[in-house]
Amino acid sequence: MVSSQSSPKNAGRFFMTWRTLFHACALLSSIAYANAADFYKLLGISRDATHKEIKKAYRQKSLEFHPDKNKEEGAAEKFAEIARAYEVLTDEDKKEIYDRYGEEGLEQHEQRGGRGGGGFGNDPFGDIFEHFGFGGGGGGGRRRNQEQTTPSVEIPLWISMKQAFTGDTIDVEYVRQVLCVNWQECTRNMEDCHGPGVRVRMQQLAPGFVQQVQQRDDRCIARGKMWRKDCRDCPKGQTETEKIDLTIDIPPGIRPGERISFEGVADEKPGYTAGDLHFVINEYNDVRFHRDRDHLYLTKEIPLVDALTGFSFKLTHLDDKEFEVTVSDVTECDHVLRVPGKGMPRRNGRGFGDLFITFDVDFPDTLTQEQKDSIRKVLDPDGAKDEL
Repeated sequence: MVSSQSSPKNAGRFFMTWRTLFHACALLSSIAYANAADFYKLLGISRDATHKEIKKAYRQKSLEFHPDKNKEEGAAEKFAEIARAYEVLTDEDKKEIYDRYGEEGLEQHEQRGGRGGGGFGNDPFGDIFEHFGFGGGGGGGRRRNQEQTTPSVEIPLWISMKQAFTGDTIDVEYVRQVLCVNWQECTRNMEDCHGPGVRVRMQQLAPGFVQQVQQRDDRCIARGKMWRKDCRDCPKGQTETEKIDLTIDIPPGIRPGERISFEGVADEKPGYTAGDLHFVINEYNDVRFHRDRDHLYLTKEIPLVDALTGFSFKLTHLDDKEFEVTVSDVTECDHVLRVPGKGMPRRNGRGFGDLFITFDVDFPDTLTQEQKDSIRKVLDPDGAKDEL
């Protein structure tokens, strides 16, 4: 007969195994935490720096290494890394992942399409804790999902390709609805209220038979709380209009479709947590360049003589800096030249994409007989001798 009870010996083994596993998890977490120091060092701040301190440090560092002001070699790459550090450390979700798993873990999270949510997409320890009945990170996520929030707001933000290349700071004014200052004075206790807009009553159908009826009642603003109509403390109602100033930091290399979010900035409402405000990046077409993620493309027309003999030309980039392109070989029609490191800043802050130039050879409409003979003499000397 098999007993379902564990022996003291087995229980001791389980406890030792669990304790060993716990220490291993703690060690791995501390290693990942130690590896997450680079972004803080880049900005010259401590790990417990406030949002205001992070922002101040970013402004100082970005001015110091801005490519327009710092001509030293590597300044552009340093500037992109600083922008990446600021982007991560000012995003609560990304910062949490970075602090726990380092930059590599954050990149894996972003590659899987993670858009936040307060946790790492694949917690390496969560499944272990959950298996032994300790809940893990998933439980916290489920509790957060149960909180009612006001609708989040998405606003398109149009920027130029130059702004996406160099990075920028945009100040905007946002108008929202906020709770009346004395809104709590306008509530009263009501047991029938089971949440915002939800009222539950007990209805007697017959002696000994009671039915619970749920109905919508906008006066219910929270569990056990009802709004008092025509309250003097809030003459304009539950909410009032507020204008707030927001600073939108555009990191170099940002791509169309990305969102810059401000948590809890959407409209407020009694009994609800304010939703988030998202600015969705849209990019204007550039007259010269076409963009595909980190790479840039352009088409340049060249005369036939340059296509045959080689040429050099100067290009003005999106940051208004000039650079020279030299082609020494014969250039065919629709030939594509790759210029390494002349594309957009990479989103991970490490270098730049590439520039691809397509050459369109401009052939002359007509040639004189003398020009034809000269070209034939150069390109086909044997054929020219035969004619003589």
